[in-house]
Amino acid sequence: MKQGQSRPPASVVLLENSSPLYRVQVLERALGILDELALQDQLAPGEIASRLSLHKSTTHRLLAVLEESGYVERSAANGKYSLGMKLIELGTRASSRLDLCELAGPVLDRLMERTGETAHIGILSQGAVISIADSESYKTLRTPSTVGRRNPAHCSSQGKVLMAGLSPAELRAFIGANPLKKFTRRTISTLTALQREVAQVRQQGYAIDDQEFEEGLKCVGAPIRDRFGNVVAAISVAGPAMRLSEARMPDFIGVVVDAAAGLSRALGYQASPPADL
Repeated sequence: MKQGQSRPPASVVLLENSSPLYRVQVLERALGILDELALQDQLAPGEIASRLSLHKSTTHRLLAVLEESGYVERSAANGKYSLGMKLIELGTRASSRLDLCELAGPVLDRLMERTGETAHIGILSQGAVISIADSESYKTLRTPSTVGRRNPAHCSSQGKVLMAGLSPAELRAFIGANPLKKFTRRTISTLTALQREVAQVRQQGYAIDDQEFEEGLKCVGAPIRDRFGNVVAAISVAGPAMRLSEARMPDFIGVVVDAAAGLSRALGYQASPPADL
């Protein structure tokens, strides 16, 4: 390695130039380590190697990757390993989504009644927004139920809200992996424009889809946060553009943001007080 050149992460070294079969083996062994640590408070590398019938050198390399990513932690006192905070974070997010499904129904019903439009809750999943709950409008001309449907993130209010909740690195990776397909003349289809839109959504706390996925359809979405402030889902209303008019848009924004704030509080989120309080 040349002087001044940074060392690549352990995960890159471990998988670089490896075959797909080897990568699957690495994943299986890493998951095996997590399973063993879940059964014990702490284990030494040698104990892990013995339990899983692994070479000590392989065990050390896997532990280095897991430690680097926060999935395990090494005790400075005895050199033993335990489960890391990253797993607690992931577990909390999963738990928040389960709690959200239980809490969502009444909130969606109230939101639909207040706006007269179909209300939805969605999450990011494999590069798209998937609807997990909704309350369908009673009006003849309405957005139908969409539970289970996958929609592109860049041209939906929920998708913009969820992307605004990603870290800069996560956002770059997400945009890079998902082409910005154009659906209508209003669809955002360039990286620069989308980054600018997401930055605005992050600042204002809500997003609007102004006929970007389908002509004549408008949506307003806002973020739902867990107790750590992570954006775990988005809530929105969707309906015909003639009813979600510019004149009525402030009212729609207000009730959607209120609904999102109520669900966030129910999940344990507490907004930071103003700096002067």
